Amino acid sequence: MERGSTLFLKITVILIGIPILALCLFWLPWLAQEAAQIFSAYWLYPAIIGMYGSAIPFYIALYQAFKLLTYIDKNEAFSELSVTALKKIKYCAIAISILYAACMPFFVLMSEEDDAPGLAALGLVIVFASMVIAVFAAVLQRLLKDAIAIKSENDLTV
Repeated sequence: MERGSTLFLKITVILIGIPILALCLFWLPWLAQEAAQIFSAYWLYPAIIGMYGSAIPFYIALYQAFKLLTYIDKNEAFSELSVTALKKIKYCAIAISILYAACMPFFVLMSEEDDAPGLAALGLVIVFASMVIAVFAAVLQRLLKDAIAIKSENDLTV
């Protein structure tokens, strides 16, 4: 495969990371300031820490996706390195889902205070979307392991 064939996907991965960085730098501090006026710190600080904490596995997963695209460029798509990258993406998606599930009481509290049920639904969407990504990565990981096993078997046969 010629180098740079996944350039569009690499650019997309980078462009996905930029808005999340902007949200972490600008929106979350504003949200914390606004919520501090309404809610007690008992709910606020764990929720903000959970949201910032979820950015870490998010960026780890983006980096692993970038590495996976690099492996595809180098014709190493069917290797243990790709399986490892998919496994790390799966674990990161599970971590994000757990962190946002832990923040759900804050979303529910905010939605009751503002009478906006969409806030609670937003938290659920993030949890379920992360779980879908984790399941998809697990399926791809299993398929890739099987493909590597078949490839190595065929290489030994011929």
